[in-house]
Amino acid sequence: MSKVYMQVMGIGLAIATPILTLSTAEAKLENSHKALVDQAWQIVQEEYVDRTFNQQDWQQVRQDYLSRSYTSKRQAYVAVSNMLRQLQDPYTRFLPPDGIKSLVDNVSGGFIGVGITVSLDPLTKEWQVVETVTGSPAAAAGIQPQDIVVSINGTPTSEIDPRQANEYIIGAVGSKVTVQIRRGQEFSRYKLVREQIDVNPLVYEVQETTAGNVGYIRMPAFTTKSAQAMKSALTDLEKQDVKGYVLDLRQNPGGVFEASIDIARMWMGKNRLISSVDEKGEKQEFVAYGPVLTNKPLVILVDEKSASASEVLAAALQDHKRAKLVGTPTFGKGVVQVLKSLEDGSGLVVTVAKYYTPKGKNINQLGVKPDIFVKGEDGKPFQPQSGQVLPPQSDPQYARGLKVLTKNLE
Repeated sequence: MSKVYMQVMGIGLAIATPILTLSTAEAKLENSHKALVDQAWQIVQEEYVDRTFNQQDWQQVRQDYLSRSYTSKRQAYVAVSNMLRQLQDPYTRFLPPDGIKSLVDNVSGGFIGVGITVSLDPLTKEWQVVETVTGSPAAAAGIQPQDIVVSINGTPTSEIDPRQANEYIIGAVGSKVTVQIRRGQEFSRYKLVREQIDVNPLVYEVQETTAGNVGYIRMPAFTTKSAQAMKSALTDLEKQDVKGYVLDLRQNPGGVFEASIDIARMWMGKNRLISSVDEKGEKQEFVAYGPVLTNKPLVILVDEKSASASEVLAAALQDHKRAKLVGTPTFGKGVVQVLKSLEDGSGLVVTVAKYYTPKGKNINQLGVKPDIFVKGEDGKPFQPQSGQVLPPQSDPQYARGLKVLTKNLE
């Protein structure tokens, strides 16, 4: 069976032909809804990193779910989702066909939607707008960062799992979605038309300092376009003779794992970057082989929303003393997933490996600790402003990062 691999959000995207192998006695399941459930079970059986399956008798789980009757695809989907929940792994999950398309589109640097990025406020549990894509329907309508999304197509967001937000926001080009927004005490309702949205993998600008010009680069996510975008940005900034760099990975949830490795290679020499260990205990190492694009001083800004591929990049450069990290501890996602397709076009995202920093640290659920701990303004996470590249000087993490960088330049 051939596979095409692409690491995504700490996820190894492996869209492959179904791996289900049925015995003669089980052949009657092949074209049934029950076969779909069994196929999902077998993928976990073969690929899942925790061979205790969260202390579950995985063979008994199979017997339990195959003893049931499924009269619709919907029932099979619910069964697979419930079966995966027994692993108590937030990253191993079922995706319907539309969910797989959304995931692939997002990591490709584009998707169909209205251009809103949201996050769950840890205190109020409300959906807060983090950013609107420049030129998107949401931006044109006037939706702004820190607005609260109250409902989508009449469904209160309090009833929607944030991880399933894309299922409500993303749809066909030209289709409409109604979003209710609260700003302060005022409520507004917007009817937005979905468009093809191209996500800029990074933005950059030159910042003047007392020690000379420095290059500021912000990466909102890692896509398949990120490595080339970083190469172009560094080439341009080097021509402008900047003295050093601030790389902003705050609020970056990850993305294409391989992009983080390729970008790390642009900053450092011939050193081991990171390693992963799969369910069989086999170790894979990712190595930097040079040449670097710049040797100039580097400061990386991180926060509690810097996750997955962001942590890979930050940890690699920190462990090799190539960069100083400023901000708050990162999210702590130190596991790798693969996306496996099922025979009907749906699929599973399955945790298959753990990854470690160059010094052998396992950051899962622990995160990467910054060299210099600085909270965000008023203790709140950094929120980039639409249409602006450089953070405001009132941003304490950015201000401290500049101070650390310029001290190295003097």
